[in-house]
Amino acid sequence: MTSIAYSSINIQSCAQSAPAQPCWFGELTVIVHHMQRHGVLAAIEEQVRFARRRFGHYDVIDFVAVLFGYAISGERTLEAFYEQMTPWASPFMALFGRDRLPARSTLSRFLASLDQAPVEALRTQFLADLLARPLTSEELPGGLWDRQGDHLLVFDVDGTREAARQRALPQTADRPAPVRRLQQLCAPGYTGRKRGEVVRSRTTILQAHTHHWLASFGNPGNGQYRLELRRALTAIETYAQAIHLPPSRLLVRLDGQYGTRAVLTDLGEMRYVTRGKDYHLLDQAEIQARLCLPPDQPFTLPESGMVRTLYDCPNLPLDGGGKRYRIIVATHPAGTTKSRIGITRDGVVYELFFTNLAPTAFTAADVMALYLHRGSFEPALWDEDLEQDPDRWCSHAPWGQEAWQIISQWIWNLRLELGQQLLAEPVRTTEFAPAHQEQAPGSASGYAPATAASSWKAGRFSGKDFARQPDGTLRCPAGASLVLQERRPEANGSLRLVYGASIRNCRPCPLREQCQWEGHATAKPRQVSLLLHPRAIGEEPLLWRDWSRRRSRRACIQLVRYQRLDVAVHPALVPPCDASSGVLSRAQRAHMRLTFHERRARNERTPTAALVRITLFGIPEAFAAFLGLESM
Repeated sequence: MTSIAYSSINIQSCAQSAPAQPCWFGELTVIVHHMQRHGVLAAIEEQVRFARRRFGHYDVIDFVAVLFGYAISGERTLEAFYEQMTPWASPFMALFGRDRLPARSTLSRFLASLDQAPVEALRTQFLADLLARPLTSEELPGGLWDRQGDHLLVFDVDGTREAARQRALPQTADRPAPVRRLQQLCAPGYTGRKRGEVVRSRTTILQAHTHHWLASFGNPGNGQYRLELRRALTAIETYAQAIHLPPSRLLVRLDGQYGTRAVLTDLGEMRYVTRGKDYHLLDQAEIQARLCLPPDQPFTLPESGMVRTLYDCPNLPLDGGGKRYRIIVATHPAGTTKSRIGITRDGVVYELFFTNLAPTAFTAADVMALYLHRGSFEPALWDEDLEQDPDRWCSHAPWGQEAWQIISQWIWNLRLELGQQLLAEPVRTTEFAPAHQEQAPGSASGYAPATAASSWKAGRFSGKDFARQPDGTLRCPAGASLVLQERRPEANGSLRLVYGASIRNCRPCPLREQCQWEGHATAKPRQVSLLLHPRAIGEEPLLWRDWSRRRSRRACIQLVRYQRLDVAVHPALVPPCDASSGVLSRAQRAHMRLTFHERRARNERTPTAALVRITLFGIPEAFAAFLGLESM
């Protein structure tokens, strides 16, 4: 030991190594203790089983422990994680009730050999653990309340893509064909703004009020989005059954990837809001006729100031199956550059939105606001990338990468749970949209389908005999056109549309006896009026109730990250015996196959092993009591 003395300070150095604990070891201790206390690790040991051809010394729980630690640490690579963890391998594995730490190469071989069965079992345990301790409040639950006072639970389904760049390799006749490490994991696909040649997609499901992840499904390239959507809906239904909600009270928000009629048939009784991409529907006669009528209401996006004009088209039969759809068409003037979303026709950008929400509970502007609010899903993905980055490559095998992403989402949910217990924040109530007020004439927030007056005399043509055309005109029984001449607001809030024919068509018309009041002596052209009555809309405001996503989770991360941590490893109570001097059984001598219990016991920490004592500082007493920790 050497020292350097100054007038008021003495600096000493020592050649003996004394590594400091990683800053994340305290949070790891809290989370693993919480999992042990609720039997999560025991359930993984019993339910997630995987029999490899070369079994070795370790079982599934040993590798799951390493992945849990890797997700909590936030280290960018497994190499950096192992460098920090190796001096503390014994206390680390003791937290999980295990003895020795698997090497990096052993972990890599395990992830490469994983197949579907153990990963699906791990996914089942992940969802079961979430349902065992849901973040709900019976007095004031989270959710969305529509204008009729009905409660809905919102889920976001979306995909992320991770791009990978491949090294350029010479391909000549005298060299073997190149073998890519990510060949099974990735495939060519849409990279967006990410640099790379191949991608892997990951479909995620987020509960929009508690901000819990429900599942993650990955596939090479652009993925199998319809298959992944069906699996996501199954996870959502399982979640709803656990909290006793029928499918009709579930609302799924989807992006434009799912905006086709074929995909919407998979949603069953669930409510949905999605951006449509079947722009050929704009050529439908019903939609063209609606676009020629006055719009329902404008919608202004506060962030950009863009004003969209909304046309609500409810109850449209767009297929032969008898199913009807509600389509909202949003238009705005085209800019100088091509719009990235929608289709441009004659200087106007058209956007489509599909939903089955009732027009009496959600106006067209409510549906637009609800869909655009799914932008809050992006900050969740951003936080996930900053803290854990589950899209980074942990394995070059598909099922190994899938297991890593499940465990990453598991840590996110545990941090939310512990953070909520730490801060005990109440549910937040936000007025998503104000209550519907009585509208002034001509400014209704939605119109019912146009109605025409009945015949004023038996045997005469009424307004119902004048068919509406896609170009916005009416066609009389004789084949002539009537054009819109006047829009007249009524006192009750209705809008009267007055259509008129040309006198040149009415005078020689052979059907004027059945059409005009004066008959042959007609001097005025025929006029027909249609009435647009205001749609009956519930008077309740839209209410959104949720919990804080970021504050509670980060409170859990920062609780003991910068606090003192004492780790003491006491010597073993009984010295380990020499296995070579023991007596072998016939099964051991014959190398018979081990049971799953015997496999787990090979690396199990014995009661006589070295005692590990960990002292955490900065834990509030109430939080320590919740965790069942012993206070000093």
